[in-house]
Amino acid sequence: MNFHILTLFPEMIQAGLNTSIIGRAIQQGMISIHAVNIRDYTIDRHKKVDDYPYGGGAGMVMQAQPVYDAWKSVTEQTGYRPRCVYLTPQGRTFSQSMAKEFAREQDLIFLCGHYEGVDERVLEEIVTDFVSIGDYVLTGGELPAMVMTDAIARMVPGVLGNEESGTGESFEGSLLEYPQYSRPAVWQEKQVPDVLLSGDHKKVEAWRREQSVLRTLKSRPDLLSEAELTLQDVRLILNNHKK
Repeated sequence: MNFHILTLFPEMIQAGLNTSIIGRAIQQGMISIHAVNIRDYTIDRHKKVDDYPYGGGAGMVMQAQPVYDAWKSVTEQTGYRPRCVYLTPQGRTFSQSMAKEFAREQDLIFLCGHYEGVDERVLEEIVTDFVSIGDYVLTGGELPAMVMTDAIARMVPGVLGNEESGTGESFEGSLLEYPQYSRPAVWQEKQVPDVLLSGDHKKVEAWRREQSVLRTLKSRPDLLSEAELTLQDVRLILNNHKK
């Protein structure tokens, strides 16, 4: 899968996504991340990419021309118009299901805005998806683009190495992940649950499912309406909801 990130700060993208699991996936050719410097496509001799907003107001607005030409350079490279995601608080909230959906794409373009935003005309021309990573405002779209790239790349087959490590995580089946423990079995007088030391895989699986349901009930009950619940899960929720 190929990620194309239109940005004013390509060095920020390269520094943030060339390490750990994502960096390994790049080295192994499973994904590619191309930071496209929007300034390279401005016709202004001073590399200016912003101007005052029509109608007045504070701040500056990114101009349509350099953004469009940067986007066009990607479409000419790919030979088609990939989905283009504009990172904005006005978009749909990013989720795990959205990450899975985007991971099915061959190419994906991110547009990182700055200042007071981007000229609406170019957004209408190139953007297919308006996406937010939360109800707050950042100084630019680079951090959201990196967050989304990380979450989406993990869904690409082979990136995680052990395919099972992508299952059982938080939000799989709309449930939060169960508690995890490692050696030693006792730490500061706190004991690992006996069931995890039993060697009985069926009991371990049942315990983990129960803990996922209970953790979701406690921390994110809003997720339960979308969760894939068994009759046993429902009974567990009802019994604990009364407490």
